[in-house]
Amino acid sequence: MYKTLVILLFISLCSRLGFGYEKRNLLQKKASKEQVLALVLPDKQWVKYPAYTDRAGWNQLSGKFRATQIKEAEKYLDYEWKVVKATDYLAFEKSGSRTIMEAPFGANSSALSALVLAELCEGQGRFIPQIINGVWVFSEMTSWALSAHLGAYQTSKRALPDYQEHVIDLTAGDIGSLLSWIHYFFKEPFDKVNPVIAKRLKQTLQERVLDTYMQRSDFWWQAFNLKPGGMVNNWNPWCNFNVLTCFLLIEDNPEKLAAGVHRTMASVDEFINYTKTDGACEEGPSYWGHAAGKLYDYLQLLSYATSGRISIFDQPIVKNMGEYIANSYVGDGWVVNFADASAKGGGDAGLIYRYGQAVNSQTMQHFAAYLHQKKSNTVINIGRDLFRALEELRYNAALAKTSPALPAYTTVWYPETEFCYMKNKAGFFFAGKGGFNAESHNHNDVGTFSLYLNKVPVFIDAGVGTYTRQTFSSERYTIWTMQSNYHNLPMINGTPQAFGPDYRSRSVAFDPRKQIFALDIAGSYPESAAVKRWQRSYTLTPNEGLTIQDDFELKKAKTPNQINFLVWQQPDISSSGIIRLAAGDKKVSLTYDPKQFKAQTEAIALDDKRLSQVWGDKIYRLSLIATKTTKKGQYLFKISEAH
Repeated sequence: MYKTLVILLFISLCSRLGFGYEKRNLLQKKASKEQVLALVLPDKQWVKYPAYTDRAGWNQLSGKFRATQIKEAEKYLDYEWKVVKATDYLAFEKSGSRTIMEAPFGANSSALSALVLAELCEGQGRFIPQIINGVWVFSEMTSWALSAHLGAYQTSKRALPDYQEHVIDLTAGDIGSLLSWIHYFFKEPFDKVNPVIAKRLKQTLQERVLDTYMQRSDFWWQAFNLKPGGMVNNWNPWCNFNVLTCFLLIEDNPEKLAAGVHRTMASVDEFINYTKTDGACEEGPSYWGHAAGKLYDYLQLLSYATSGRISIFDQPIVKNMGEYIANSYVGDGWVVNFADASAKGGGDAGLIYRYGQAVNSQTMQHFAAYLHQKKSNTVINIGRDLFRALEELRYNAALAKTSPALPAYTTVWYPETEFCYMKNKAGFFFAGKGGFNAESHNHNDVGTFSLYLNKVPVFIDAGVGTYTRQTFSSERYTIWTMQSNYHNLPMINGTPQAFGPDYRSRSVAFDPRKQIFALDIAGSYPESAAVKRWQRSYTLTPNEGLTIQDDFELKKAKTPNQINFLVWQQPDISSSGIIRLAAGDKKVSLTYDPKQFKAQTEAIALDDKRLSQVWGDKIYRLSLIATKTTKKGQYLFKISEAH
């Protein structure tokens, strides 16, 4: 994709919807509500998995996973189901902690998922009593939504569930989907114990998911009331996939089923409309599985339910969205991690393979096989997503037979999202971005870059720490990881970049032949920075390293400029004009004009587990402080392997 482009100049516009939003409505063009009524297969004929009583079918489907899934669930045979207390919910208001409520909730859902898959594999009824206990626990809960999400949709604006208002968020949808599958597979064995169990479960799903989805249009992720400049992110396909699952498995009335399915189609269309044609995930690889990955799940489920008659897998944007995850892989588990994404990952091999098959992407299928070969366990850790677990069982044999390979490219350019990836023969991998400072999971990072040598991070993006109340509040940009002065960017007149849709790149240009990525980042700084132009260009030379050139003009020169770099290893600044950094068993040098700058370093202690499990106990900020205060000038930095 975009490998053979000549120089492409892309001028950013100020309106978010004007910039990326395109009213494609691909799903609604495929079928009206009346057509959906005729196309959805009746009586759940679309389900691809054996009935619970089909032991031969389950023995074949579970294959090598059977024994380990059963063993995994045996530890829950005596599981004590946890109560999520009122004070656990209220802790979010008191301390900002999400985990106090989420920990017991997550423990219960993990136990129930494991028990369900094990019972399907074994089929002896051994796990049924505990499955019933789990179903009862969740049926008795006032809400399945998280404390962090309740305030936005309850009249009270509080974090304690209100029994008068049902809320569908990510986890409420996940639990609804899981419980819908449980009802489908185990209604008969439940009825043998007591018919009230399945009846209560179905009634609960009807009220909390089906009726709520049809009656409410104010959930932001539905995007039914999308305003110009409004955001549609991973919540949309994620929640809609869960709602679609519930409708297909629970709703018996054909007219109501068709109405519900078509309503999800209209909602998911808004996610596709919002996504740029190049398919890049502005939230980063960590969120791909919840964004494009969940879109795939949704589209696959819709295709199953209509025997392939409602499908848009042939649309280029859907393929582009899929291949982004393969292109963003650096190697050895490292990925390009703009925004809140982690630098570690790679993705779910099974999901990537299935997506790749659906859109006929050899790149995705071979990349999935590459990830798969590194896995040695035979346990499917399903979380709350039984659909993905079932699909994993169906596709695993085909994935295992696929030859592994990493994407082969020299450059990849996402012209609308303004992501640029470049590789050279010296082993460097460069990733840079333009964009704007109101993207989903945004960091103020227009113009930043990451650089790797032989798959080892050198110049980095820290990512994000553990989510708290502060993370998604008006205090977000008081957190250092969100600020441009802790990215590989300049502080201009002592001022970092600002948050908002108007703070964006200008005059973005990419030349794949010369491997040059350039943009003016002045528009991402507030008026107080007094910057007229700050043209930054990145050039990756074929056999050497990276050259960074800053060409700037200020309206006023108030304080010396500060060029910041975030690096993994401690910089050696003992030599004037050259900085040395470790990169695995290699060394990297950054050269600069010692007449222009004085170097200093700052160790950043990482006491947050989400950060330290990626980078260790500290990372470093390297700052080059200008020796002169000037309104106009040029800076030049060269990064290469040190010999």
